[in-house]
Amino acid sequence: MRQAQHRLIVETTHQGLFEFTPRVAQWLVAQAIETGLLTLFCRHTSASLLIQENADPDVRRDLEAYFARLVPEDRHIYVHDAEGPDDMPAHIRTTLTQVQVAIPVAARHLLLGTWQGIYLFEHRRAPHRREIVLHLVGE
Repeated sequence: MRQAQHRLIVETTHQGLFEFTPRVAQWLVAQAIETGLLTLFCRHTSASLLIQENADPDVRRDLEAYFARLVPEDRHIYVHDAEGPDDMPAHIRTTLTQVQVAIPVAARHLLLGTWQGIYLFEHRRAPHRREIVLHLVGE
């Protein structure tokens, strides 16, 4: 059994979904592990990870609109607003999604479905540099 680890930076420009599947796939091909499990971990409390459709951009728009309705930015309903009106809603949206995903690997390739991509879901309005840890275990 072997392991490989890498830290990847995803730069965001606004709230929304940012696909970074190609960067993960490129790193994976360079590893000496043919078969295994890749875990991705987002080291933040106001951004999350999703595996979602990457063919139709309307899916991303609908997801972003749904979360805006589900967890509105309203200073009157939250106590925590240390970094602005999008601060506490960002933490709630992260709680409702996930900061870790696991993807099987075969022949040094992600075993994602045909229309699946890996996304960072940025829940803050301002640009951020988000760190994603990739941890590959296999042989």
